[in-house]
Amino acid sequence: MSGKRRSNHKVKLYRQKKKENTRIEDLQTAYENIDSNQIEKFEDFPLSKETFSGLKKHNYVVPTEIQKESIGFCLRGRDVLGAAKTGSGKTLAFLIPLLEVLYRNKWTRLDGVGAIIISPVRELAMQTFNVLNKIGEFHDFSVGLVTGGKDLKFEKKRMNQCNIIICTPNRLLHHLDENPLCDCSNLQILIIDEADRCLETCFEETMNRIIQHLPSERQTLLFSATQTKSVTALARLSLKDPQYVSVHENSEYSTPTGLVQSYIQCELSDKINFIWSFIKNHRSNKILIFLSSCKQVKYIYEAFCRLKPGTSLLALYGTLHQLKRMTIYESFCRKQRAVLFATDIAARGLDFPGIDWVVQLDCPENANEYIHRAGRTARYQKAGESLLVLLPNEMKMVEHLEKKKIPIQEIRVNMSKLQNIQRSLESQLARDVNLKESAQRAFVAYIKSVFLMKDKEVFDVSKLDTDAFSRSLGLAVPPRIRFLQKRQKILAAKLGKMKSEQDRLVSKIEETSEAENESDERDSENISEDVKTEKIDPRKTTYNFYSNDAEDEDNEDDFLFVKRKDHELDTTEPIANLDLELPKKLKKPTTRAAVVKKMLKKKILPNKRTTFDDEGEAVINKGKEYVSDFARTYEKTNEAGIDIEAARRVLQEEDKYDKEIFRQKVKQKHREEKQKRKRESQKKKESDLSEDSDDDEDGPDLSWLPDPDIRSDESNGESAVEESEKSDFEDSNSQSNKPSQKRKPVTKEFQSNKRKKTTLSIDEENYDDIESLSRDEELALQIMNSNR
Repeated sequence: MSGKRRSNHKVKLYRQKKKENTRIEDLQTAYENIDSNQIEKFEDFPLSKETFSGLKKHNYVVPTEIQKESIGFCLRGRDVLGAAKTGSGKTLAFLIPLLEVLYRNKWTRLDGVGAIIISPVRELAMQTFNVLNKIGEFHDFSVGLVTGGKDLKFEKKRMNQCNIIICTPNRLLHHLDENPLCDCSNLQILIIDEADRCLETCFEETMNRIIQHLPSERQTLLFSATQTKSVTALARLSLKDPQYVSVHENSEYSTPTGLVQSYIQCELSDKINFIWSFIKNHRSNKILIFLSSCKQVKYIYEAFCRLKPGTSLLALYGTLHQLKRMTIYESFCRKQRAVLFATDIAARGLDFPGIDWVVQLDCPENANEYIHRAGRTARYQKAGESLLVLLPNEMKMVEHLEKKKIPIQEIRVNMSKLQNIQRSLESQLARDVNLKESAQRAFVAYIKSVFLMKDKEVFDVSKLDTDAFSRSLGLAVPPRIRFLQKRQKILAAKLGKMKSEQDRLVSKIEETSEAENESDERDSENISEDVKTEKIDPRKTTYNFYSNDAEDEDNEDDFLFVKRKDHELDTTEPIANLDLELPKKLKKPTTRAAVVKKMLKKKILPNKRTTFDDEGEAVINKGKEYVSDFARTYEKTNEAGIDIEAARRVLQEEDKYDKEIFRQKVKQKHREEKQKRKRESQKKKESDLSEDSDDDEDGPDLSWLPDPDIRSDESNGESAVEESEKSDFEDSNSQSNKPSQKRKPVTKEFQSNKRKKTTLSIDEENYDDIESLSRDEELALQIMNSNR
C-alpha cells in the first residue's frame, strides 16, 4: 500500500508540473497578441491565476490608461520608460509584470534575488511593499523591505532569503558592498520608481555603483510622473531598445483634470500669518502644507501646536526616526481632518487618501516638483485643490508652469483680514529658549534654501526682506547669516582684485603711450633740424613721408589720450567681462596636507615641546627624547624602512642613560628613606621627653618637702628647706624655658627612681604615695617642735 501511495504522489506532482509548464507556454504565446485598445478589465490580460486572485480580492478590476499601455510591453520582456500623471496607477503597472516574470521562470526561495524595486523615499518603498503584499498574496515569493532607519543586522541575515527587494538606493548599496549574502547575479528585472528623482545628481554616484553590481542581462522598467529623457542618464542603465510609454503626453494639461490650481502673491513677512489664517478657516479639511526645509517644518509645527488652531497637527520631515515617520504617515492617512507640515519627502508617489488641499507655502524648485507636490490630491479621478504661495520676485515661476501645460489662476487675498500672530510668537519665544533657537535655525535654513536654488531668475536672496521675515517668526533680532557674509567677503575680495588688476592695466597703457609720445617728439625734432640745415633733395623725400607718419601717429596717440580722458572706465559693468584669475588664497585654500608637507620640507617635528633653562639652553626631557649622540643622528636620517642593527645600537646607547637615571632614582629614594627614619627617631625622642615632663606636672607639687630617703637631723633642717626652695626655683626656670626645649640635668638616682616608678602597677604607686606622705608629716612635726 505504501508503494502505491508513493507512486500516486509522484504521478500527481508530475502532472501538476506538466500542467504548469503548458500554462506558462500558453501565457508566453498570448503576450504577443495583447492589444491595449481591446482591454477593459484585468481579466483581458494573459496573467496567472495567482495574480488574478490577488487583484480580484482587493477590488482591482478596471486598469488605468498607463496600466493598459505598459503591461503588454513589460510582459514581452521589453525595457519600458513609463510616464503618466500623478495618481494614475503606475505602481500596479510595474508590480503585475514583476510577479509574472518570476512566475514564468518558476522562481523559488533557493534562487535568491530575482527582482529589485528602488524608490527614492522610505515611505514610498513602504507603500509599494504593502501593495505588493496585497496582489501577490497567492504567490510563493518572499519580499524584503530594505530601507534606512531599521535594524541592519536583522536585514543582513535574511538577504539571501528574499526573492523581491524593495529598497532605497543608499541601503541597497550598503548591502551590495558589505553583505556577502546579498547576491544579485541572477537578477531578472530592475524597477526604478520615480526614476527622474533617482537619476538626479543627489543619487547619481550611488546609482552608478549599484548598476555595477547588477548583471547587464536583465529587464529594466522606469516609471515617473515626470519621466527623464536624458541620454546620459539612460545610458548608465544600459537599456536595450526601450519603449517609451507616455499616456498623457498629448493631453491638454499635464496635471489631473479634477485638480483646481491657483496661486497668490504674498510678502515674505505675511507668510506665517497667511498659513495660520488658512488653517483656522479650513479646520474641517485635510490639508498638506509643503515647506522647503526640515527646520522650518519643525519650528512651525511646534509654534502652531502651542497656539492651538483647533485641529490636529502633524509634521513629517527627513531628520525624524524611521519608526516615528511611519507612525506619522499612517496616522495622517487614517485621519479625516488634519494638517500635515512636510518637506519634499512627501511630494513623490505617496498616496494620502482624502486630501482636500495641497498648500505650497514655499515655492518649488521647478515645474516638475510642483507637479509632484500638487499630485498628492485629486488622485484616481477624484477632486482636490492646490494653492501656491509666491513672493513678488518669484512670479517668474508662473511662466514656467504655463510652459509645462499647467492651468493655474491667481487669487486675490485681502491681507488686512489676516490674523496677526506675531505678538503671540514673540511671547512664546520669550518663554522657551529651545523654541527660540528653533526659530533661528528655521530662519537661516530658509535663506540657505533660496540661495542654493539653481534658477536665479526666480530665487534671488538679495531681494528678501530678512528683517521683516525674522520679526514674522517672532524674533526681535535677525540671526546672523554666516554663509552670506562669507560669500560677500569673497566677492569683495574678488572685486578688489579685479579693480587693482584693471588699474594696473590702465596705468601700464598710460605709461607706454607717454613713452611713445616722447620718442615721437624726439624723432620729429631731429627731422625738423635736418630739414632746416639741408636742402630739399628728391633723394631725401623719405623725410617728408616719415614726418607724415609721425604726425599720423601723434594724431592716433592724441585720439587715444582724449578717449581715456573723456571716457573713464566703468568699474562695475566691465568687471564681469574680465576673465581674471583669483588670488591663490581665495582660489585654493590651504589644506592640512599642504601644512604637513611644508613642515616635512622644513624638517619641523610636530607636537614637540622644548623648554629652556635660565641660561637659555634647551633642557632635554630624557623620558621622551633621545639623549645619546648616535640616537640623535639616527633620528635625523630620512632613510626608508628600519635599519635593525642601527635601531639595536640606539637601544643599547639609550639603555646606558636609562640605567644611570635608574641608579640616581634609587639613590634618591634611599636618601629620602634615611631622612625619614631620622625624622621619626627625633620625633620619638621628643615625645619621650614630653611624656616625662607631663608625668612631673600631673602629680601634686611636693617639691617643698625634703627627700624622704635622706634622713635629716635637727641640725640640718635649715639646709633641707634651702634645698627645697632651690629645687622650686630650678623647676620654675625649667618651665619657663620649656619652649626652647632646655631641660635641667637629671641625676642618676632620680632616673633610677623614675624607671622603677614606671614599672610599678597602679595600686603600688598609690601605696608608695601614702607612705611617703606619712613620713613627710612626721618630719614636719619634728621641725615644728625644734623651732619651739
